[in-house]
Amino acid sequence: MIQHGWADAAMIGAIVVFATIGDVLIAAAMRAIGDLDDIKAARGLGGAILAVLGSVRFVSGVFFMALSFFSLLFALSHADLSLIAPASASLTFVTNAVAAKIFLKENVDRRRWIAAVCVCAGVILMAH
Repeated sequence: MIQHGWADAAMIGAIVVFATIGDVLIAAAMRAIGDLDDIKAARGLGGAILAVLGSVRFVSGVFFMALSFFSLLFALSHADLSLIAPASASLTFVTNAVAAKIFLKENVDRRRWIAAVCVCAGVILMAH
């Protein structure tokens, strides 16, 4: 096993970056596509599926989510589950809040920022 430190941080970082990019791309794609119920009503289930799968943003988002998943598998083969899983999930929560604010122009309220700071503190405590 790799010693805790830079290697663990790099593996966690890869998981978090890929997951965040994937989440933002998928969210942006779904907003651009619109209400799937409306599309399904107008064009049927096949039309809704084609609308989603025809979106470059959606497909790109799925690609990044797959990279995140394979990064997680790699990390779990080299480091402790008790560090990798909670750290990557927690930090993804934080980066998603930042990315949602910047790229999706979402209103991230004070309560979510406080939660993000608490998550960061928890990850720091867990890593040491």
